[in-house]
Amino acid sequence: MSISKSVPFIGFIVSSTFIVAVAFIVFFYFGLQSYINLLLAWLSEQGHWAWLLFIIIDCLIVVFLLPGLVFTLAAGFIFGFFYGVVIVVTATTLGATLAFTISRYFFNSSFKMYLRDHKRFRLFNQELVAEGWKIILLSRLIPFFPFKFSNYFFGAADYQYKHFLFGTLFGIIPITAFNVYLGSLAGDLSRLMSLDTIADSSMTVWLYGFGFLIAISLLIFIFHLAQKALEKYS
Repeated sequence: MSISKSVPFIGFIVSSTFIVAVAFIVFFYFGLQSYINLLLAWLSEQGHWAWLLFIIIDCLIVVFLLPGLVFTLAAGFIFGFFYGVVIVVTATTLGATLAFTISRYFFNSSFKMYLRDHKRFRLFNQELVAEGWKIILLSRLIPFFPFKFSNYFFGAADYQYKHFLFGTLFGIIPITAFNVYLGSLAGDLSRLMSLDTIADSSMTVWLYGFGFLIAISLLIFIFHLAQKALEKYS
């Protein structure tokens, strides 16, 4: 993987990590741990309503093209890694499918004709649509690919629903898991510090650091594979 191709990906990792680090410092500098514990306690009392609230908000974030990184990190912070991934993947897939549907059935026909007359979009639609879910899956694996905008473009093209749904559902898992992991990591560390056990948990902190490096390595590997697979379509 060349340096020029890896720069946007490195920027994605650095920006995600930077947001978590800043939030973590702010929490403890202003002594917000107790409020976080109260929020967690309140959410635990809401049961599945907390899940539903996050899913609805995240779904709308995707449809309205709003930045959702902080919200994804928050899902890991509040719900933990496993449930956070399930919630965000579900919400993002639903939001992407809704955007796909809006584009396919509610966009103005003149706008669709404009896209179809555009040289690159015509190539994307006519020559790559036969690849179906493969193109959609690979596009989701690239961190700097315009995910939210692409939902509307896929809807204006001739991609089938089942291909879009399959490619989106499985394609967003690696990047989503990484961001949710960062949020859950910050949440776990904040709970350790709020219990004043950090001095006795140095091994736990080292394990978290090791897990973070493993997560970055896996994401880089997946990105590299996706980049190589997309090269034959470029």
